[in-house]
Amino acid sequence: MVYTNKRIVTILNSSGNSQVGTSMGYDKNVSIRKMEARIYNSRGKEIKKIKKNDFEDVSAVAGGTLYSDSRVKYLRYTPVDYPYTVLFETEVEYNYTAYIRRWRPIEGFSISTENSRYVFRYDPSNELNKSESNFEKFGIINQSKAGEIHYEANNLKAILYEEYSPSLKDITPYAMLNLKNFSYEGYVGNSNDWEGLGKWMHEQLLLGRTRVSEKTKNEIMTLVSGLDDPIDRARLVYQYVQNNTRYISVQEGIGGIQPIEALKVDEVKYGDCKGLTNYTKALLDLVGVESYYTRVYASPNNIVDINKDFVSFLGQSNHVILNLPYEGTNIWLECTSQTSPFGYNANFTDDRNVFVIRPDGGEIVRTKIYTAAKNLLDAKANIVLTEDGDIEAKINLKSYGTQYGHREGIQNSALKEQILHYKDYWGYINNVDILSMSYSNDKDTIVFTENIQLSAKKYASKTGNRLLLSPNFFNVLSNVPTRYRDRKLPFEIERGFHDMDEYVILIPENFEVEALQNETLIENKFGKYSYTITENGDNTLLFKRIFILNKGDYAKEDYEDFRNFYLEIVKQDQSRIILIKKS
Repeated sequence: MVYTNKRIVTILNSSGNSQVGTSMGYDKNVSIRKMEARIYNSRGKEIKKIKKNDFEDVSAVAGGTLYSDSRVKYLRYTPVDYPYTVLFETEVEYNYTAYIRRWRPIEGFSISTENSRYVFRYDPSNELNKSESNFEKFGIINQSKAGEIHYEANNLKAILYEEYSPSLKDITPYAMLNLKNFSYEGYVGNSNDWEGLGKWMHEQLLLGRTRVSEKTKNEIMTLVSGLDDPIDRARLVYQYVQNNTRYISVQEGIGGIQPIEALKVDEVKYGDCKGLTNYTKALLDLVGVESYYTRVYASPNNIVDINKDFVSFLGQSNHVILNLPYEGTNIWLECTSQTSPFGYNANFTDDRNVFVIRPDGGEIVRTKIYTAAKNLLDAKANIVLTEDGDIEAKINLKSYGTQYGHREGIQNSALKEQILHYKDYWGYINNVDILSMSYSNDKDTIVFTENIQLSAKKYASKTGNRLLLSPNFFNVLSNVPTRYRDRKLPFEIERGFHDMDEYVILIPENFEVEALQNETLIENKFGKYSYTITENGDNTLLFKRIFILNKGDYAKEDYEDFRNFYLEIVKQDQSRIILIKKS
């Protein structure tokens, strides 16, 4: 397969420099026949010409000799003025037909397209799978015929990013193609259905690559000796991989789709996601635990699904994880992490369609969904307030689900960075002093606990014989979604969460409550918010707060209501009560 590309892009300011798109990866399966770039100034005058041998040529992988033939050529150019234009021409030969480049005429937010033309020519006796989305509303010209796919787009205006915008791929023109009969590194396969594609991959690319050394085999068998529960054995194997290997990144599309043999990973103790996942599977095979190599599109922000109606994992996945079916459920292992708990895949590969590859065939399966209820931050605090408005507090934070992943990394930071983290986290508290910090990371139940002790001067405002106090000490919502007078795009909340706060506040003995806030409850399709503060007796107040944000896809017309929901929460979170000195 030969790919030719002529790309002309004008960069209007420094924010666009990353969109020049003048790089190309290559390896033993990809040969760059032609590569040339020309730079033009704002008047259209050519000011620089770069030939193929003048491009920077570097390894695509840092610190990994297993992938030494994976390289990238790229243009190093520092603009002296704006706007400037780059003409980039390439001709690349692939010795496989398993992956055909996708067509995305709108490449990103704030990028307009004057013209984009995509032509794919093929032998019409070889059937083609295709997926076309969002063509009609963007006026895409489709001139396809037998043996040729031909798309063209003209004068597509830039789409500005709006907060909570969905993935651009889901709302702009996008086309995927693949041949039902394809070749890859000398193997011939077909993509009539997921079952057959999975069987082909297992037999041609995975089978026979799980042998490890006798030394490692003996270590693993000794490690699990006496354990009958397969999950207990799997936990120990997973921990062994974490303790004895390291991950190196290999750019997707370079280095092939076949994993390095487990024996090689066993020898050098490192690998990419494919190699480490295959190695973990090899060790689980030794101890009799069923597991399956799985392709996924991993992403921390936008949840990206494999399109189950388009039978091809190439271009729809960028990562590999391991599937452990167990008692009617699925456990997912992230084999590239040296710290992740067993079975934890939040914030990276959760809640999406993945391609599980088994000996008898492949299947599209949904990964674990972390509901709002599971993504809990449970905060409890005991607070002592002085008559000068100073506070001392002991805070206990327990995080679960996605919130575990957001918080557990702090324990690995230097002490100074930990202190700065909490001062920033509670940046609305003036004169805060972090007195102590301790952590507990329970990887079995996947709960991260933070115990923080702090003090702050003049937290409550003193006015005559009164103290004005904000009882929501440690979880104040202050950021409101951006206002748009005329929002253009729908919006989505990809992951919900649940915050639960409970504080016991000891007020000075010579003060009493003059005014408390009324109980607040807001509930709608976006979530739920409740806020209560009550007198407990013995000069103590009890503050409780619950905030639940629901996952969901919403029309642009709902955005103002969503923003008002946040505005009301901000108002309640910042409200104050009045304490008065006893007469």
